[in-house]
Amino acid sequence: MTDNALVRVEHLEDGAVWRVVFGLSNGNVLDGSLVEALTDVFRGAAKERSLKGIVLEGQGAHFSFGASVEEHLPERVGAMLHGFHELFRVMFDASIVTVAAVRGACLGGGLELATSCVRLYATPDSKLGQPEIRLGVFAPVASLLLAERVGRPCAEDLCFTGRTIDGREALLLGLADGLADDPVVPALAYLRERLLSHSASSLRFAVRAARAGLAERFRTEIARTERLYLDELMRTEDAVEGIHSFLEKRKPAWRNS
Repeated sequence: MTDNALVRVEHLEDGAVWRVVFGLSNGNVLDGSLVEALTDVFRGAAKERSLKGIVLEGQGAHFSFGASVEEHLPERVGAMLHGFHELFRVMFDASIVTVAAVRGACLGGGLELATSCVRLYATPDSKLGQPEIRLGVFAPVASLLLAERVGRPCAEDLCFTGRTIDGREALLLGLADGLADDPVVPALAYLRERLLSHSASSLRFAVRAARAGLAERFRTEIARTERLYLDELMRTEDAVEGIHSFLEKRKPAWRNS
């Protein structure tokens, strides 16, 4: 087992499977420090020749409440976005079969992280959503990846409305691949029963091949989407108002500009 203050990595099946549990707070908010710690885990995973799959879960009752809202403030948002998007680039580069085990809230950046995984298992009563629009902003990673799992109409509905769905609806939409009271059980079973007998190196080539187009599109389009967010969205009054109103626990006063 490998531990640091923010991420615990349990090595199973002689190191062929990792169980990665992240977070410290009740909501496992993906702030800069936690994102950096997760990025380091996947950089390390890329170097482990015998590693075949990773189960990714939040500690405690929730997967993640999402990215830090405080880090969305104008003076901090550039560094936050760059670090968060680097995590996904590193995950693509690692070419590891990653399975998300979702309990409780899986919102915003948390759902973006879970959506990027190859498989997603959830509890029936888990809460999944992209609520960024309610804060006057949008979800860059979900804008690119969510449609890959649920199709464009469903992805646009979730991103444009900011609504939250439970695990049952997530399964119907194809966002979740299965439901369980403890989603770690089917997540580990998937790796053990379906992948453990395969060559680790061949699996990585298979992941690279299957996700080559997606990874290339992500690298190209996330840079464009990040510029849209920083150079245009964050110059509007409503984006700043949305973040401040959330932090101040009040209803936003939109000016539509």
